[in-house]
Amino acid sequence: MQILQALLSGLAMGSVYALVAFGFSITYTTTRTFNFGQGAFLALAGLIAVSATMLFSQGHLSGFPSPADVTWGAFLFALVAAILVLTLLGYLLYVTAIRHFVGEAGLAWVMSTIGFGIIVQNLALLIWGPAPIALSSPLGDGVVSVFGAGVRPQEILVFVTTLVLMIVLDWMLHRTKMGNAVRAVAFSKNAASLMGINANAVAVGVFGISSALAAIAGVMVAPIATASVFVGTLLALKAFSAAILGGLENPRGCIFGGFLIGLLESLIGLWYANLREIAVFGLIIVVLYFRPAGLLGRVHAEKV
Repeated sequence: MQILQALLSGLAMGSVYALVAFGFSITYTTTRTFNFGQGAFLALAGLIAVSATMLFSQGHLSGFPSPADVTWGAFLFALVAAILVLTLLGYLLYVTAIRHFVGEAGLAWVMSTIGFGIIVQNLALLIWGPAPIALSSPLGDGVVSVFGAGVRPQEILVFVTTLVLMIVLDWMLHRTKMGNAVRAVAFSKNAASLMGINANAVAVGVFGISSALAAIAGVMVAPIATASVFVGTLLALKAFSAAILGGLENPRGCIFGGFLIGLLESLIGLWYANLREIAVFGLIIVVLYFRPAGLLGRVHAEKV
């Protein structure tokens, strides 16, 4: 039963990694950049959820929500608030820290996104402080039995939500005009522009989607890992590792990588909790040694 419990918990955390990894993938394939401040975005989403819950339940932004405050209405309000704020931040990030460097040589955008993330993190620190804040789940904080294994209802909610989102996003990416535009820009920005596709609008859209996914992940994981200014750094690093492991240019591979890392660290944690990070990043090093493009990535031949 311990193994089953570890598998269920691993799927829940893997869901969070998969959501953020998908965001890394679509921004990279369309602009060859991504947001290295994504950890700050994740943390901010959880903190916004705390204040939005207080606003919905008690009519003010300050304080600490009790389990009774986290109703379904409050939780959904918090989720929508976090998505709206982070989508706007994603737009600001692209305009201020990314757009000027797209297509240019060098890695100036790396420092720009890191700097943007540090600004966001310190503003959050100024507003909410460094202490972690507990946020209950709208499903309660008890444990339910699934085939004899104990699992928190929030973990089930995270997994189901991610599964639905991934199916919808995959359908949108391969079956809609918007998805075709994204894939066209990813294939060739110049060719897409010649076909009448606004590549800049597509780039803004994917950064907005990436930030919205970070918002959903941050709010969903807050009842599991608490809301804190510092909680997003390691989560974002593992999500980025998942994208690399699965294949950065393959959104489905990134999702697979997220679930794989979540399951691996959960299973390793059953016996050797201190070895979880070692196992995760050791696996990534080994995989990249044999498959530099990731497990489901494709190596592109370059003409010289």
